[in-house]
Amino acid sequence: MTTSDRFKRSPLAMAVLGILHLEPMHPYAIQRRIKEWGKDKVVNVGQRAQLYKTIARLQDAGLVAVRATGRDQQYPERTVYEITESGRAACLAWITDMVSTPRNEFPEFPAALSFLMLLGPEGARAELERRVNTLRADLSELEAGISQAARFGLPRVTMLEDEYRRAVTEAEIRWLDGVVADLAAGSLGWSWESLARFRNQAVASDG
Repeated sequence: MTTSDRFKRSPLAMAVLGILHLEPMHPYAIQRRIKEWGKDKVVNVGQRAQLYKTIARLQDAGLVAVRATGRDQQYPERTVYEITESGRAACLAWITDMVSTPRNEFPEFPAALSFLMLLGPEGARAELERRVNTLRADLSELEAGISQAARFGLPRVTMLEDEYRRAVTEAEIRWLDGVVADLAAGSLGWSWESLARFRNQAVASDG
């Protein structure tokens, strides 16, 4: 097993390799390029320190290498990195696997839903309404970005992640609207007493 095989991939590491796949670049330019392309919506590149750590790990694994180190009057010393052949192979392998194989990524929202009963029906309804309102605003922003990209004539393949996010957001809004409606109508409800009875029944059946 090679060092690259043992590398724990991440969306940020994949994005760094993807950017360097096109041309050598220093870390600040990598971060700027990801933001300019709108990929910061799907890759967490907000912390420069995390980006540097990721690049260092990629270098240790032999997936990137130092191309040059330079300094000019405007900027401090900057190291330019380039992707290695092993890095190109790893990048394509990661993308292939990430696209083809669904995985449970343990996001926060489903985890919170599994304990939603602790908020009570009214509290749950209020918080879900807040979420759906936020999602509607996010959806409007996505729609605007996709429309703008179409006007600029950007290739559709560069916007597929936004199309996916739009589809997922639309589906979540539809689901949330249904749950909120059921909570408002009273067809979805619970009490501590009902939950306690269910717990007691489950314990008794296990015994």
